[in-house]
Amino acid sequence: MLPPFPGALLALALLTGTAEAAEPPGVSECSATSRLALTAESTEQTPGVCVTPDEPTTFVFGAPLPPGAVVLSDNRSISFAQVDNFVTVYPKRSLLAGERVKLTVRFADGSAPESASFWLVGHSVLGARRVEVFRHSRPADELKREASEARAEARQCQEDKARLLAERTEPGGLMGAAWLERTRAVQSKNILGDLRQYPGNALELAKARSYSHPGSVAVRLKLLNPGAEPWTAAGAVLKDSTGAEVEFSPWQEAAIPAGAPGFVVVGAEREAGQLACPCTLKLWEAEGPRTVTLGNVTFPPVEQGGERE
Repeated sequence: MLPPFPGALLALALLTGTAEAAEPPGVSECSATSRLALTAESTEQTPGVCVTPDEPTTFVFGAPLPPGAVVLSDNRSISFAQVDNFVTVYPKRSLLAGERVKLTVRFADGSAPESASFWLVGHSVLGARRVEVFRHSRPADELKREASEARAEARQCQEDKARLLAERTEPGGLMGAAWLERTRAVQSKNILGDLRQYPGNALELAKARSYSHPGSVAVRLKLLNPGAEPWTAAGAVLKDSTGAEVEFSPWQEAAIPAGAPGFVVVGAEREAGQLACPCTLKLWEAEGPRTVTLGNVTFPPVEQGGERE
């Protein structure tokens, strides 16, 4: 059963891009550690190892390294030697305090992690002498199988969600009126020609109609999904010209299929006269970056009675 409109809202999805740090660790973040542990899940962060000019630092790995396994991002201030499972780096006198050179080591046994990287950070006194690197490896095919299972589970969740949405009964209140194109005391208007579409929108707008009812407002959208995956609205927010935001409840009969059109209705218990429109409406999906933002949204004034189109 659908929750009564507009009762409990779907959980908001906060979309944040994963950004890597622009700068590697500073001098204060390097260490003279004698042990480093690597796992398939820990390669996102690059540890900093302090090195001192004219004093070699030796990295010891748990298995022999293949020829050409070592790469330095800059060999002007640091040189290296590779023998069996040892890599010894030689910081030159020209290495400055705080100067950073990335050391990358490639493994050849087919397990993950397939490589490891370290920041060699110049330090006047706190240079590591011997660093033992413990690699808790996992077979690459096992990781691939887990990733494939996770993708299959995500697809199944999306299909189950779309099925549950399709099995729900009609939404109540104004959202039901908007969906079924009922009129009664509902006022509506075509706002397609007035709306401003944003360049980053993931879906294309085909139709748009706004609705007003005593105590409620709603918008009914026909959207074309040009992507390769179905799209289901998880949340929506309306921002008026004063900057005030109102959370809207979304409803769909089914997910919008890839390469096909579909309908979304969003609404809230709010008098049209309480909104300082033109407003901006934003919709987003549950677990993904695809959003739709529409500007210049307005609602018809509430009147007594109504006419069927």
